[in-house]
Amino acid sequence: MSAKMKIAVFFVGEVQDAGFNASALQGAERAAAQGVAEISVISGVRYEQDAIRARMAEVVPKVDGLVFIGGQGNIATPEAAAAHPDTRFAIVQGQKTGTNLASYDVRQEDSAFLAGVLAAHVTRSGIVGHLSGHRVRPGLKGRAAFLAGVAHARPEVKVLTGFCGTQDDNSVTRAWAEAEIAAGVDVLFTMLNGARRGAIEACRAGGARQIGNALDWVETDPEVFLASALARIDLGVERAISDMVAGQVPPGIVEFGLGEGDVVSLRLGADVPEPAREAVAQAAADLRAGRIAIPDSYEGPEFTPERVACDG
Repeated sequence: MSAKMKIAVFFVGEVQDAGFNASALQGAERAAAQGVAEISVISGVRYEQDAIRARMAEVVPKVDGLVFIGGQGNIATPEAAAAHPDTRFAIVQGQKTGTNLASYDVRQEDSAFLAGVLAAHVTRSGIVGHLSGHRVRPGLKGRAAFLAGVAHARPEVKVLTGFCGTQDDNSVTRAWAEAEIAAGVDVLFTMLNGARRGAIEACRAGGARQIGNALDWVETDPEVFLASALARIDLGVERAISDMVAGQVPPGIVEFGLGEGDVVSLRLGADVPEPAREAVAQAAADLRAGRIAIPDSYEGPEFTPERVACDG
C-alpha cells in the first residue's frame, strides 16, 4: 500500500479520563508520531450502543481501519466488521474476532488480583471495598479478580463491591465511596477513570487508602494511594495498529498479562509493609507459573448504599 493507511482510534467517553482512555491515547499518539499510519482520534461518544453505532457509521466509510477502545466495542464493532468486509477492525480490551476483526486484551485482572492480595494484607478493619462504574466485561473481570485475590490471601476479609453506573460523575462516586467507608472499608480498589476524583475526596476525608488502576496513581497522590494496578493499554493499542498496518488478523484474542514484562503490574507505595510486599510478589510468581487461575465472573452479593442514587 503506497499511501499511509487511515486508521481511526475510537473512544467512548472523554479521551482524557485519567484512566484507560488516557493510556490508550498515549499508544495512538506514539503510533502517529512514528508515522506508521494516518491516525485520527474519535472521542466523546456516549456510553450507549445506538450512539456508538451512529458514530461508527459516520467514521467507517472514511477510513481503512478502526481500533475501538474498550469493552463497549464488543457489540457494535463485530456488526460493523460484518457490514464492511474490506475494512479492518480491532477492539482493545475486546473479546470478539473475525476475518477482519482482531481483539487485544491487556489483562487488568492480573494486577487486580494482586490488588486484592495487597488489600487483604493491609486492612485493619477486616473490610475492603471495590468500586467501578459501567458493567462492561473488563470491569466485571477486574472486580472478580480483585475479590479472588482477597479470598486467596485472607478468606475471612469481607469485601463490599459495587458498580455505581458512571465513569464521569464525581458526585456519584464520592457518595458511593463515602458509603463504603462508612460501612467499614479502609482500603478501596477503584476502576473509575474520570470519576475517580470523587472517590479520592471520600478517601481523603474518611481516612481510607485507595488502590487505583490503569495509570500510576501512587506517583500522582501517594498520601491517598497505597498502590495502583497498572495496565498498559497503550501497548495494546500500538500492537493493534501495528498488526492492522501489516494486514495481520490474529485468529484468537491476543492477551498481555504478567508474563509480558511491565504491561501489567501492581505499583506499590513506599509505605506498603514488607510482609504485604512479599505476599504480592509470591502471588505474582504463582500467577506467572500458572499455579493460580483467576475467575472472570462473580455472582455474589453487591453493595448498594442507602440514599445514594445510581445514574446508570
